[in-house]
Amino acid sequence: MKQINDNRNFIAQAGILAAAGIVSRIIGLLYRSPLTGIIGDEGNGYYNYAINIYAIILLIASYSIPSALSKLIAGKLAFKEYRNAHRIFHCTLIYVVVVGGIASLVAFFAAPLLVVENAVPVLRIFAPAIFFSGLCGVLRGYFQAHRTMVQTSVSQILEQIVNALVSIGAAYGLTQLVKDKDVTTKAVYGAMGSAIGTGSGVIMALLFMLAVYLMNRKVILKRVARDKTGKLDSYGDIFKMLFFIVTPFILSTFIYNFSTSLDQTLYTKLMMGLKGLTQEQTASFYGVFNTKAITIVNIPIALATAMSAAIMPNVSGLYARGEMEDLKKKVRQAVKVSMLIAIPSAVGLAVLSRPIMQILFPQRASLDLASVMLSALSVTVIFFSLSTLTMGVLQGIGKVNAPVINAGISLVVQTAVLVGILVFTDWNLYALVLANVAYSLLMCLLNEYRMRKHLGMKQELSTTFMRPSLCAALMGVAARAVYEGIALILPGEMEMSFGGNLLAVIPSMAVAVLVYLVLIIKTGTVSEAELYEMPKGRSLVGICKKFRLL
Repeated sequence: MKQINDNRNFIAQAGILAAAGIVSRIIGLLYRSPLTGIIGDEGNGYYNYAINIYAIILLIASYSIPSALSKLIAGKLAFKEYRNAHRIFHCTLIYVVVVGGIASLVAFFAAPLLVVENAVPVLRIFAPAIFFSGLCGVLRGYFQAHRTMVQTSVSQILEQIVNALVSIGAAYGLTQLVKDKDVTTKAVYGAMGSAIGTGSGVIMALLFMLAVYLMNRKVILKRVARDKTGKLDSYGDIFKMLFFIVTPFILSTFIYNFSTSLDQTLYTKLMMGLKGLTQEQTASFYGVFNTKAITIVNIPIALATAMSAAIMPNVSGLYARGEMEDLKKKVRQAVKVSMLIAIPSAVGLAVLSRPIMQILFPQRASLDLASVMLSALSVTVIFFSLSTLTMGVLQGIGKVNAPVINAGISLVVQTAVLVGILVFTDWNLYALVLANVAYSLLMCLLNEYRMRKHLGMKQELSTTFMRPSLCAALMGVAARAVYEGIALILPGEMEMSFGGNLLAVIPSMAVAVLVYLVLIIKTGTVSEAELYEMPKGRSLVGICKKFRLL
């Protein structure tokens, strides 16, 4: 089982997982447009009603299983306790079968109490996916504990591809079955088709992960049989350990994600109650904020999510063995790599916010507003990236309650900021932007403080934050200059078209990447040794030497 035993560099593994996350999110962005053309805004509405409830139930039932299982098994593998690691795997399977089964039944039978009438059949189609997601999560967490993210990455991409294809196909097929019915009936059937796509994607990911496990099962069992440690945890102790580890993981993840739902509820209630806006107006405004600006901002944050998943088993293993200096080195390395990507990503979104928005969401009515919000929210890429990574480190060293407390404090402050601005000003959507910035900043600072306190470490500021910020600022100037220069050359109508805008954006991004790469090398921000440790590091070093950058 070479892919499991190979102790690969966690940054390379994070790169693999991040690439998969970004590809998955881009696929998710691309297929929503043709799907909306089939099911319409009304169908999207029923789908969103159902998937929001589905997401909450999934969050409670099994969303945190991969991270929690990865931490538990990595701790056992650190001492070569292979029998205990396999017992934890079996106990977790039992846990998700029970909890996931109950959650699926609740979603199916309680659907009329949880969503509006027309969304009930949609939620019921989602219900089985909760059960299958739990099983898939266990298998993903098992391989992540062995410090390999390839399996999870491939399964994520397969899941999203199947989701996209089946969603479009099923939605079209079901709407054709009722093409002679009224618009609402077609919208409901279309939303049901989209839900079938989501479930199909989960099943495909589960089948892939199961196939990988079965391919390695003989090797796994041989290693378990050779375990000579003599220590064997009881099933009761394992279930108790699972409960005390999984519960804080669920709470921190729940609060981390609940902030979005709370924002939506407060914004809708206050804008309708105090400002006199209609439900349609508030829904439209919030859609610009969440569906457009937030969706784009979340794409670069995928790297931090991947880095957190990749570093957790390393942190757990090193912490269990007491190898603190090596642990601190890996954490510093992870933070630096995250910032090397998050900072220029934030700058790029800020300076090219309108061109990017025009490519992905070109609706003229909301283009300017969405662009300004994207530019303002770009700084949260840095804050959320750091807070996500530090949350993974805290969970990896067993301080699982710290992120829960920090998320709770941040949520209270965010709510106070949002309510205060909405009540006392007319800033409308900008209240959501400022509340989001406040939450991400506070979560970042609190997690960073607790991590430094528990590990007794300090991050090098110059090459982690200051120099990358300077290089990113110069990169931003160069990117904007290229874009404006090409825009001046293009005819007016061509400049405003999708093709013309794309023609100006692609060279701008290419120049940005080249300028940033040259600057971080020439300023000593990244050394040759650090380049080697990055994904495709050998190729990067070879290219840099060829052009005499190193």
